[in-house]
Amino acid sequence: MDFAISRNGVKIGLTSERWFHIIENHDDMAGHYDDVLRAVEEPDYIVKGYRDALMALQQVKPGKFLVVVYKETGEDGFVITAHFTRKLKLEREEILWQKSR
Repeated sequence: MDFAISRNGVKIGLTSERWFHIIENHDDMAGHYDDVLRAVEEPDYIVKGYRDALMALQQVKPGKFLVVVYKETGEDGFVITAHFTRKLKLEREEILWQKSR
């Protein structure tokens, strides 16, 4: 298992089981393991997810984002899933943190 440190200073783990789940359901994520960890550490946005989850968004090209859904549980946390999307409307999301431009 590898870890990333979130913007809140929480150690977020990415287990082998979660990585297998990610690439099994989103085959375009294969080869992007390090990008998932980097998105947690260096997001462009953090938005509120479902059921206390957070979503780290990293823009990979105009209109295309890497989305990493993770949960912080006090001192540590874990990645739930990750995927690429073009169907994100930031104006509809609750932005919790935004990178300074």
